[in-house]
Parts: sequence; C-alpha cells; structure tokens
Amino acid sequence: MREERVMVQKKDIDWQSLGFAYQPTDYSYVSNYKDGAWDEGGLTPDHTVTLSECAGLLHYCQEVFEGLKAYTTKDGRVVCFRPDQNAHRMHDSAKRIVMPPFPEDRFVEAVDEVVRANAAWVPPFGTGATLYIRPLMFATGNVIGVKPADEYQFRILVTPVGAYYKGGVKPVKVQVSEYDRAAPHGTGNIKAGLNYAMSLYPSVLAHKAGYADNMFLDPQTRTYVEESGGANFLFVDKEGTLVVPKSATNSILPSITRRSLVDVAEHYLGMKVVQRQVRFDEIGNFVECGMCGTAAVISPVGEVDNGDEKIVYGMDHVGPVMKKLRETLTGIQSGEIEDKFGWVHEIKVD
Repeated sequence: MREERVMVQKKDIDWQSLGFAYQPTDYSYVSNYKDGAWDEGGLTPDHTVTLSECAGLLHYCQEVFEGLKAYTTKDGRVVCFRPDQNAHRMHDSAKRIVMPPFPEDRFVEAVDEVVRANAAWVPPFGTGATLYIRPLMFATGNVIGVKPADEYQFRILVTPVGAYYKGGVKPVKVQVSEYDRAAPHGTGNIKAGLNYAMSLYPSVLAHKAGYADNMFLDPQTRTYVEESGGANFLFVDKEGTLVVPKSATNSILPSITRRSLVDVAEHYLGMKVVQRQVRFDEIGNFVECGMCGTAAVISPVGEVDNGDEKIVYGMDHVGPVMKKLRETLTGIQSGEIEDKFGWVHEIKVD
C-alpha cells in the first residue's frame, strides 16, 4: 500500500474560478549561459527579466519554449506528464535556431525543483485546475549583425490555471485560414515563439468571425491539413480508424499529447491508427475531428468552414472516439487508470 502523505497547505484560492491567465507564484527557476556553459541555475522569487536593448531575442527572435502541467492525482501525489519529452523537444527546438540546448536531464530536475518550491500552488484533485509550467529560453547576448547570440537565459515560470472546459467539453467551429503558419521546411516543427507570432493575425480574424481557431493547410500546395494555431488535428474514419495528419514539408509541431493519444488508441483502446498526409478535400469523409494539445487534451471539432463550404461533424455532442480518447488519457494522468508506459512523473513534495 502507498504510504499516507502529508498534505501541503494550499494557497487560499477559489480554484474552480481560475481562468487561463498568468499570476505570479512564489518562485521561478533561472539558469544563464555564458562563456560556452550553463551555470548551476536555481530558484528566484524575482519574476522580472532585464535585457539589453541589443539582446538577440529582440532583434532576431532566438526564443523557444515549452508547456506542461503539474497536477494532483486522486491519491494525493503531485505529478506531471512526460516532462522528458518536453525536454527533448526543447533540445531540438534550440538546436534548430542555433541556441545551446539546455541539458535534458537538468530540464526535468529544474521542473521538479520549481514545482516542489511552489507545491502550495498545485491545485487540489477534483478542481479541474492545474499548475501550468512554462519553460522558455531566449538570447540575452548583444547582437547587431545577423548571427546567433553568445549568451542565453533558461527560465521556468509556473502559474495556476483553471479547467480548459468550464461548462463541459463541447465541439467548436474552425475555419480554413487563407494564411500560412509556417514555411515549407522552415521552423513549423519546433516550438518557437516566431511560429506563434505568425498565427496571431489569422487567429484574431478567426475569433472575430466566431471561430475557435484556424485550420492551416500545408504551405507548399495548400492541399493537405496541417494544424491549428496551437494544436494538432486528429480524425476518425467510418471504420473507426484514428487518422493522424503528417506533413510532407516538416511543418507540423510534433505534439506530445498527439503522440500519447496515438499510443492510447493502439494499446489501451485497441484501435487501428494510420499516420499519413490528409487531403483537405477528404475530411468530409471522416466522422469525427478533434484538436489535441496540452491545455485541453482534445478539443472536439464540430464544424470546419472553408468559405461557403461547411464540413459538419456535429455541434451538439462529442464524438464517441474523441470522448473515449480524452477520458482515457486524463484518467492516466490523474492516476485513475493504470499507467502502462511510465508516463506519469511524480514530484516528491513531502
């Protein structure tokens, strides 16, 4: 039997009323890169950043980031989900834009350290809230000519956020954007701020038009489905196969949630999974559509609009496959379903 745990005294917060917004916590984590090496790093109560006006971040956009969550399981443990995968993806992102990768083992250790220091901010089980963890890295060294900087900072901020779906999981509408979020063989496959900057204007337009997000098509031919502004797409065909879009131009971000849902589909639910390029003109043949990512796990898509063309999956209910996928993955994360793969990473806070 698991030993009884001493409960951390939580902050006096109305956890059910939290939105998805930043509020400072007790500590952040900071490490600096200078003279070819990362320093030992550590916690800081200072949540501000001071930069030179000539910092490389401000001129040539050398910045990458990650997003994951810490939460309380049913049996009272504080855990996060697959932080090693976030460490690896950030390593790849940093290399792509010529930044010195933060060591992957130290990344996980830093996540542990900052969550442990802010354990009172980890929402209790059953509230639907979580502690959002945002690792980021950016160029602090002075640069005038177009070249990589020689100094960088790695930080982790944490902030409590509310449940993504306050009124229950409901299908959303998306539209096909006339814009592209990434270039063919560009940086679409890394988690860099510059990619999200590209999606901001079309995102504002979509929201003004009443859509939850955009569906971006491949930037080379505008034939294939790629991703939304902040999530990957999933489809289910009439035979119950999970169909996962792939990119011929390497311009889709490799979502950790998507990868996990593929394994859930195959190894927990016994589904067939096909990962391939998905033509936009075939999505009307599918019976379910969803967007997957850290924040919502799965956002069911009820309708996709492309001008006057409307592909409708159903706005009045969540499809059975998307519902089961989401329930299974969240059940693994909360400790209510057996973790067959060792995905759930416990953070000792006692």
